[in-house]
Amino acid sequence: MAAATAGAAIPAVVTRFAPSPTGYLHLGHVRSALAGWRAARQAGGRFLLRLEDIDHTRCRPEFADAIIVDLAWLGLDWDGPIRRQSEHFADYRAALARLEAAGLLYPCFCTRRDIQDEIARAGGAPQGELGVPYPGTCRHLGAAERRARREAARDYALRLDVAAALGRTGPLVWCEDGRAIAAEPAALGDVVLARKEFPTSYHLAVTVDDALQGVTLVTRGADLYAATHIHRLLQALLGLPTPDYCHHPLVTDAAGRRLAKRDGAATIRAMRAAGMTPDDVIAAALAGAAMP
Repeated sequence: MAAATAGAAIPAVVTRFAPSPTGYLHLGHVRSALAGWRAARQAGGRFLLRLEDIDHTRCRPEFADAIIVDLAWLGLDWDGPIRRQSEHFADYRAALARLEAAGLLYPCFCTRRDIQDEIARAGGAPQGELGVPYPGTCRHLGAAERRARREAARDYALRLDVAAALGRTGPLVWCEDGRAIAAEPAALGDVVLARKEFPTSYHLAVTVDDALQGVTLVTRGADLYAATHIHRLLQALLGLPTPDYCHHPLVTDAAGRRLAKRDGAATIRAMRAAGMTPDDVIAAALAGAAMP
């Protein structure tokens, strides 16, 4: 057995950078891209670029084009074609159908106001890293009522019944920077995996994409650490491989807040226009704090 293990091929390292083209890249994106690029290049592996453009209301072609320009200017090259999620809805529909056939999804007809009111009636709920967990209002609807309301509803969400899912999988772990982490998806509640007219959410799409692209190491910001609990559960339910994970610290502004597009974080294109070099930008990203 030892000889066979010693002679076994070591899987190639495959990493990815997967931004959403809803705005221009900032230093936080550079740090994520650089982490994946370096891990792949140092191991002689592959670095992939994926555009998570499923949000058709916010994603724009000019932002996608700018991502490509910014990465090339920084000297961060990628292997193979760019995967655009908007071109692969069939993959997500297939995964969603498997989960629904297994009885692990249920329709939710609650509005945001309904959810807030239910939480208030229950005396409030603790705020998690992904927001307040859904209180399960629609989980206990009978099959006939679900069917009738689903046929009549203008819109509804499909939520993952996490308790039922964990009953299928049992305890789960993932490898985080060399350490075994126990997955606790129940803390995040029954997350939305799709809507009536839309076959996927971030959680489902990213899990399916990482498997289809053969990603072996996910490097991303610490703000997505909590989402890994759900991603690990989806991997188990769909029979998908589990990559290793490394969630790096976030780049922050002068006030210590993480950089965000919606807050007007300084963009790479603006830094380039101001005369900064690629080395300047990479150094600022690695320093972990944006310049005032």
